[in-house]
Amino acid sequence: MNAETTWRKSSYSPNSGTCVELASSLDRIRDSKDPHGPTLRVDVVGFVRAVKTGRFDR
Repeated sequence: MNAETTWRKSSYSPNSGTCVELASSLDRIRDSKDPHGPTLRVDVVGFVRAVKTGRFDR
């Protein structure tokens, strides 16, 4: 992770800090409660597609 990486939190996120953030490079996510903790590499296009098709719905 380089020092220039910025992170975005959804505008729908509650102020409690219980959300994930997306890296400006669109290839990693992290837990907003632990900004110095681990990150998860993701295929953002595939992830968004899965969310929109309901793959994670219960």
